[in-house]
Amino acid sequence: MNLKSDVLVLNSNFLPLNVTKVRRSMMLIINGKAELIEPKEEIIHTSTDSFAMPSIIRLFAYIKPFNRTIKMTRSELFTRDEQRCQYCGVVTKDLTLDHVLPRSRGGLYIWENIVSACIKCNHKKAGRTPKEASMRLLTKPSTPPHDPYYPFYRFLDNNKEWIQWVPAKRVR
Repeated sequence: MNLKSDVLVLNSNFLPLNVTKVRRSMMLIINGKAELIEPKEEIIHTSTDSFAMPSIIRLFAYIKPFNRTIKMTRSELFTRDEQRCQYCGVVTKDLTLDHVLPRSRGGLYIWENIVSACIKCNHKKAGRTPKEASMRLLTKPSTPPHDPYYPFYRFLDNNKEWIQWVPAKRVR
């Protein structure tokens, strides 16, 4: 049993609001602030009761969604690039960050100048631009889309039951 598993939190209008952990979601259910929508296959046993481990819960009270600005982190960059090297296209978890215009030439640490690259391609490109290294980017780097479902996409691989609540990714 893993109390640190992810749980999708739906607002009272059934739109995805947040992702929390099992422990927090159980407290919301027990305190009458949320209901279980979709259980996992596991059962949580206490000294007096047994509960279905939640995968999706819905809040009873409406919470106004906040505007999300996506911080540029390694994990967000890899999510934006779909865990794919932007030079050779290989999908791997062993990625590095590459500055399209190298920092040594004034390249900034911004969404539009950083891409995911496998170690081999990053070493091949080195301190050059893609054109100088005779390499081509698969997609032009950009700020992630203003999509209310974007924060949830990275969880879908491990939580297939969430797909009915989080629409498919939009094409960049």
